[in-house]
Amino acid sequence: MTSIDLNSDLGENEPARVVADDEAMLRVVTSANVSCGAHAGTPEGIRRTLSDAAAHGVAVGAHPGYPDREGFGRRALALSSAALQSEVERQLDALLGLASAAGVPVRYVKPHGALYNAIARDERQARDVVAAVRAVDPSLVLLGLAGSVVLHVAHRAGLATAAEAFADRGYAPSGELVPRGEPGGVLHDADAVARRMLRLATEGTVRAVDGSDVHVRADSVCVHGDSPGAVAMARAVRTRLEVAGVRLAPFAGATG
Repeated sequence: MTSIDLNSDLGENEPARVVADDEAMLRVVTSANVSCGAHAGTPEGIRRTLSDAAAHGVAVGAHPGYPDREGFGRRALALSSAALQSEVERQLDALLGLASAAGVPVRYVKPHGALYNAIARDERQARDVVAAVRAVDPSLVLLGLAGSVVLHVAHRAGLATAAEAFADRGYAPSGELVPRGEPGGVLHDADAVARRMLRLATEGTVRAVDGSDVHVRADSVCVHGDSPGAVAMARAVRTRLEVAGVRLAPFAGATG
């Protein structure tokens, strides 16, 4: 039976900026990428998301990003290697500390936003992030864009890796994500997205914005928690996969 993970970026809510329905999403996904607090979220909210993930048997990963709360971590920052490694280490330590206090194991690391996109193609920054993960906990799995530079760097460094695809994002013919501000960059039709993800899970292909088919081998599929209609989209994807006989399971092991 084909098996795949379904994940979402969570723990990003703040009293003045609620971007996702974490409680509802944790009833659908099998893995949760929980903010480390640098791009969004509060310690109290992050800890609540960690505890709720454990209660639902959802695997937890750390979700570090550029320290850019104003831009929600989606603006590129020019950090030196030393600064970037130190920042990622600080964020991982913060999330691991909250998780330990809540009695929740952290299984993997998935960088956020602009940092995620940068390390998909920038080997220098990819090395910095990989070095940070190795320094904090080399048993953590590195989750990154399928076919990206960071997965190759992590593999060479001895880290376990997992490849990710995106349900709610458009693909270029190269296999890269279409930027959010460009036509086709963000997808909104839940039924169409569910059909795309069934094809990805069973055939290993996704339709690019130019109509061509792109080969994508993925261990996990992401639905962004802050996308409009995110919970409905995640439910549609899960239902379509399960009806077709695709098993949903964490790629890095459940909590508990």
